[in-house]
Amino acid sequence: MSDDAPPPPEAVVTQMIFGKWVAMALSVAAKLRVADALADGPQSVPDLAGETKTHAPSLFRLLRALASVGVFAEDADGRFRQTPLSEVLRSDVPGSMRAVADYCGSDWSWRPWGKLLETVRTGWTAFDEVFGEQAFDYLGKHPDESAVFNEGMTGFSMQESPAVAEAYDFSRFGTIVDVGGGHGHLLCTILKKYPGPKGVVFDAPHVAAGATPRIADAGLAGRCRAEGGDFFAAVPAGDAYVMKHIIHDWPDDRAATILRNCRAAARPGAKVILVEMVIPPGNDPSPGKLLDLEMLVIASGKERTEAEYADLLAGAGWRLTRVVPTRSPASVVEGEAA
Repeated sequence: MSDDAPPPPEAVVTQMIFGKWVAMALSVAAKLRVADALADGPQSVPDLAGETKTHAPSLFRLLRALASVGVFAEDADGRFRQTPLSEVLRSDVPGSMRAVADYCGSDWSWRPWGKLLETVRTGWTAFDEVFGEQAFDYLGKHPDESAVFNEGMTGFSMQESPAVAEAYDFSRFGTIVDVGGGHGHLLCTILKKYPGPKGVVFDAPHVAAGATPRIADAGLAGRCRAEGGDFFAAVPAGDAYVMKHIIHDWPDDRAATILRNCRAAARPGAKVILVEMVIPPGNDPSPGKLLDLEMLVIASGKERTEAEYADLLAGAGWRLTRVVPTRSPASVVEGEAA
């Protein structure tokens, strides 16, 4: 077999199966903030164990495994150092993935995947079966887990927000309402790029509280505010309603309720702007097709095709006008009042 020959199918599938081990190892390293500990240079395992409060021999085995896939590297003296892949696990770098890795390996996020078989057989949401309540109800009662979730969502937002602000022109709007806006990273990114609009980050009260300091840190307190509420009941008045990975959390009936509330509060000429991974047809690869399984397991929502978004919007008083791709996996799904 030549060096250029593709690996046999069984080798490819084996690598896919072993992905579970890599994902959890990454999450543990992120939770321990190992990359932060290596920010100033290589360290020995005993020193790292002291800083991360871990068992040194076990920490070595974790780091050795991650180094085998390019995350961290061991030098001839047995010290570990950063690599380009581990650098993005630092907390203080642009585009940091530390919080995303932490979130994906957290117990409440990981354990429902063990029930994927039952979910596929029954259609029941695995999270609800494991924890006895829906994910957002659970997070509302567990502030530590909620903090991990919100930081993880901000981590995702750091990847997508600049791409959305670049691909779509927000300059023509008076007030932009970011429905389910979390800690406001997307809206702050938009308002920094477009100096004309004002903004409202709208989310559950315990989440919106975390947006206020972020807005102030961004220097946008004069143009943007955070407001707590329930988007299943009502939303603030606005000229544009942005929702990034919100509609995908919910089945059609619940998603339509959110969209109808936006329609009811919308000013004349308003737009609804959904930032979602639109599922392509056929066998084309798409991270949205895998994210759809996360929605199946954790929430009761789903990723949708362009046609499904058109139908969903039409049932809530909007008309799909266009789908704008971005340089991230997400697209901008735009609708106007029907």
